[in-house]
Amino acid sequence: MMELPEAKAISMQLNEHVSGKRIMKVTAAHSPHKFAWYHGDPQMYHDLLAGKVIGKAEGYGSMVEISAEDAVILLGEGVAIRFHRENEKRPQKHQLLIEFKDHTAISGSIQMYGGVWCFKEGEFTNQYFLQAKIKPSPLSDGFDRAYFDSIISAQGNEGLSAKALLATEQRIPGLGNGVLQDILYNARIHPKKKVKTFTDTDKDNIFDSIKSTLAQMVVEGGRDTEKDLFGRFGGYKTKLSKKTVDTECETCGSRIKKEAYMGGSIYFCEGCQKP
Repeated sequence: MMELPEAKAISMQLNEHVSGKRIMKVTAAHSPHKFAWYHGDPQMYHDLLAGKVIGKAEGYGSMVEISAEDAVILLGEGVAIRFHRENEKRPQKHQLLIEFKDHTAISGSIQMYGGVWCFKEGEFTNQYFLQAKIKPSPLSDGFDRAYFDSIISAQGNEGLSAKALLATEQRIPGLGNGVLQDILYNARIHPKKKVKTFTDTDKDNIFDSIKSTLAQMVVEGGRDTEKDLFGRFGGYKTKLSKKTVDTECETCGSRIKKEAYMGGSIYFCEGCQKP
C-alpha cells in the first residue's frame, strides 16, 4: 500500500514527467470494484477534466493530489498509479485512465480498496484528506519534538501500544503499518510496547527514527515492497517486511519474526525489540 514515502516519490515523478500535459480523454470506473470510492458521478470526470493542463502534484499523507487548473485529481493509498508512454499498452483493468494530447497516459488501478476522486477545487470535504493537508508532515520542520510530544500526551493515548499510537487514527498522516515496522526497529521499540511505559529515551528514539527513516525512504524512491510511477520497486531496502521475515537481524543476528496484531501483521527482531 502507498504510504507517505511512496506518495512523495510518485508526486515528484509526476511533476517531472506529467506536469504540463493537456488532458484529452478521461475514463473512470471502467472496471467495477466493490471498494472503489469516487466523488460524485465518475462518469462526469471526463467533462470535468478534458482539455485542462496538469499542474503540480503533491503527496499528502498516503494520497497524491494532482492539480488540473481549477480541478483536482486525488488518488488514495490503495491505488496503483502508473505512467504509460505513447503506444504502450494500457492496463485491462483500471478505475481511472487519463489520456493526454501527446498520447501518453496515467492510470489508477485499485488493489484492495482505494479512492479515485476528481472534483472542483474546494469541493472535497473528506476529513482524512483535509487533515493530511493541515497536519505537519514528518518531513517538515513543523513536525518537531514539541508536536510529537503533543501526540504522545493526548488524552487516551497512554494506554495505546506503539503501533496503535503511530499507525492508527491518522495521528500522523501517511505513517501506516508498512513504514511503521522499520521506524520502530530503528528506534529499538517493540510494536506492542505501551505508551505509558515509554521512557524519555524511548520518546527521543522514536521521534528521531520517524524523521530519519521516512526521509531516507523518500530519498531512495520509496520502499522495495511498493512500486513507483513506472512500476519499479522503490530503492529503500526494508529491514522488517514480508521480504525479511525469518531472516537474521543485521544488527544482532536474531530472527525477524512476524505476528498477527490489531487486525494486521507486525514484524520485529526478537533481540533488538524486547516486548
